Amino acid sequence: MDDPISVEAFLPYMRDVTKCEQSLHELNLNWRMIESAAKLNCPQESQAILPAMAATRARFRQLEDELVVNLVRQKMTNMLDELATRAQYVIDIVVRNLYERTADVGFLATDHELCDFVAGFGGAGDGTHYPFAVIDPDRRAAVDTGASAAARSASRRTRIVERLRAYRDKYTVYEEIMLVDVHGRVLAQLDDTTALTSSRDPLLAQALASDTYVETFRPSDLQPGKRDALIYARRMCDPASGAVIGVLCLCFAFEEEMERIFSTHRDRMDRSNMLLLDAGNRVIASADERWIPLGTTVPVNHQAQPAVSMYAGREYLVRTHASTGYQGYPGPRGWQGQVMIPLDVAFNRARATAIAQLAPQMADGLLSHAQTFCPPLFEIMRAAESAADTIRRVVWNGQLTTGGQSSELVRLKSILEQISETGTRSSALFAQSIRNLFETVLAAGLRDAESTSHLLVDLLDRNLYERANDCRWWAVSPELRDLLARPERSASDLARMQQILDYINSLYTVYAGLIVYDRQGRLVGSTVPSLLVGASLEPIVDAATLAQVLSLRTEQDYHVSPFTATPLYADAPTFVYHAAICHPQRAGQVIGGIGIVFDATPEFDAMLRGALRGKEGEAAFFIDRDRNIIASTDPSHPIGSQLALDGDMLALENGASASRIVVRDGQYAIVGCSVSHGYREFKVSDGYRADVIGVVVEKLGSVNPHGTARDAVATRSAQVFRPAAGPEYATFFVKGKLFAVATEAVREVLPASTLAPVSIGTTRECVGLVRASARQADSADSADHDGVKDAQDFVWAFDLGAFLSGDPTPIAPGSQVIVLRHGERVLGLLADALHGVACVSADQLIPMPATGEHDRQLVLELIKDGDGERLIQVLNTAYLFNLLTAPVEHSVSLAETGF
Repeated sequence: MDDPISVEAFLPYMRDVTKCEQSLHELNLNWRMIESAAKLNCPQESQAILPAMAATRARFRQLEDELVVNLVRQKMTNMLDELATRAQYVIDIVVRNLYERTADVGFLATDHELCDFVAGFGGAGDGTHYPFAVIDPDRRAAVDTGASAAARSASRRTRIVERLRAYRDKYTVYEEIMLVDVHGRVLAQLDDTTALTSSRDPLLAQALASDTYVETFRPSDLQPGKRDALIYARRMCDPASGAVIGVLCLCFAFEEEMERIFSTHRDRMDRSNMLLLDAGNRVIASADERWIPLGTTVPVNHQAQPAVSMYAGREYLVRTHASTGYQGYPGPRGWQGQVMIPLDVAFNRARATAIAQLAPQMADGLLSHAQTFCPPLFEIMRAAESAADTIRRVVWNGQLTTGGQSSELVRLKSILEQISETGTRSSALFAQSIRNLFETVLAAGLRDAESTSHLLVDLLDRNLYERANDCRWWAVSPELRDLLARPERSASDLARMQQILDYINSLYTVYAGLIVYDRQGRLVGSTVPSLLVGASLEPIVDAATLAQVLSLRTEQDYHVSPFTATPLYADAPTFVYHAAICHPQRAGQVIGGIGIVFDATPEFDAMLRGALRGKEGEAAFFIDRDRNIIASTDPSHPIGSQLALDGDMLALENGASASRIVVRDGQYAIVGCSVSHGYREFKVSDGYRADVIGVVVEKLGSVNPHGTARDAVATRSAQVFRPAAGPEYATFFVKGKLFAVATEAVREVLPASTLAPVSIGTTRECVGLVRASARQADSADSADHDGVKDAQDFVWAFDLGAFLSGDPTPIAPGSQVIVLRHGERVLGLLADALHGVACVSADQLIPMPATGEHDRQLVLELIKDGDGERLIQVLNTAYLFNLLTAPVEHSVSLAETGF
């Protein structure tokens, strides 16, 4: 983005920035006209201000360029980040989903009944040992006897198809499941509308030769109606001999799943298109196929280059994200998530209102942290404030010299008024532009927090959907049913159950353990390290959970324990998924249950941190509707504690999201949250309800009650006085309050940055020395004012705010030192900001009520502003000099000063 050509390329598509640029250019012309008028109309009197004017104009011109460049850069950065986030969501969700498929095909290919069925059809194998299932002698005997081979075959196929359908009813992500023998014959399938007899797909040979799963995405005769079929295959082995006998094929519902992802994370304004690409950058899934069709090759952008990409004759911004893998699974080779948005609509969005919704003090305080969350914004703010301060000093110092009535001085005064007016317009325009940049940054943060929280609950629901499926499937395992139904279980029976559970647990790294228990809740099998079968006859399942499990009536039902501490998870909180195990011969008779202990701590943490993508200053949480924390990346808010969240956010409907700027733990923060909405039938139509809220918090800085108050008051209009003929006063801010001094007491104004701290001062309120400008006295007496030559005029500076309040006044970039004189004495007064120089009418002056001796009052008069809404304190210059330069022990109380 450092290349100005890039700025010129994108600027025409950012109408708000273009409008800002035009306004800034017009102001630059105004500055040139004022400078020319000063040179023509009062060349001598303007000599003192022309250099400062020229420098200020040049600085504003530089700021104009910097502001426009940074507005463009920030908008581009925000847009590319937003596209990248959604592109990452596409590929991350797909990969996490397909990881589960690799585990599914692994255990289903070793299913006892399925392997027994395929082995019954015969088949030559290579003698590979099959580690899991063993032959059921009774079933094999039944196969070998009967009325006819055809009848036996039809009966067995019907039973197996029912088992495959029972599996798909739980794992609804599959549209087809097939059993194929080593010769390519299709032995069983679910879809009877396109019944297949055989297949020549090379996938089968690859699976037969592999000891792990095989993943393909391409046209296949196994799914003849599909453009591309996503199939997971794994070889099956004879339970008796261990020989390879066939292949299990799981056909993933790819189009349906991609539509779910796209609809969930779609651009609400329909300006962009989400895509899934293969290794050749070919579109394999498109949120809008009419816009970007399947099979087309599109440009990609992995490096976040702020460049325009051409596709089909239209300019696009593009972000591409490759898979980073999940649990060691890399995803299909070369797959990428991508989002494309046409350049001509990329920046057409409703005007952000984040700042307008904040209290002014909060917005001001938040802006004081611009250096942290947007360094370019901070640099522009500081430079604009410095230029504005320079203008105020020029006007102030110029006005102090225009007390006469000569025509030259009158013309100079007119020039100064134009400078002041144009300076105010410049400051206002830069303030609005800075506000727009600030708004852009905050709006992007709000959108990102909300979007990330949406991803969090989506990932959670999809993951826990699989756990609900797993517990129900393993509960109908014929071998587990048979082992649990035996009145007396031998050591070999228990060993076999342990072998089965160990095998399941090895396939699923998201489990902390599995348990099988009887009707009394006593442990029969376990992979939980701390639980040993036979170590105790006490129930391992609490009475409430056991009652729920025993009441389950169908194999589609399940129960999830609340998120609480459990001995099954080393007394840490987690979800445990339970399903009833029924008697193998007595339908509906519950003889116990299986419990799957979700490894909540690392799995939830991985979801949270993966969604945050390593962003500094951000934290993520899962909470329930009672604010209880289920998972957290913030050590100061651990699991089990509560997270402060507004009630309306807690009450959001399922699937809804919201974001806002709040104050949390003494910090300004962006908070985004989304409520879980379920996945497929899980939490939608299966009767289970456990709402979880994903929360993302981005800290922006500590609460600053003063905010950028100096900058706010410094940009207020100085025209608080009505045009009047009368005494002239100079006004300024100290600790946020307005003070005034007669202009004849003011020598000049200098930036506080010129202060030189010294180790020895006259009082504790002395803040250092400033070197005043060389100048002559106003009167006919041209002697120096304080016995020191003007060219070497060093002046002590004092902190009036510290004297009045007891607290030192922070010296900010815009702080000023007002050089005052009284007789032969000169001192500097530290001010937060300058205000104005104007004449005051008699009716605006109000005597200060006496609180002591008249000559010991710091404030003798008050000035009403033009609207009568503000009182300005007029300092008693004589007493001020005595007060500030007196020894410390002679300092007086505020009541005595009249302050």
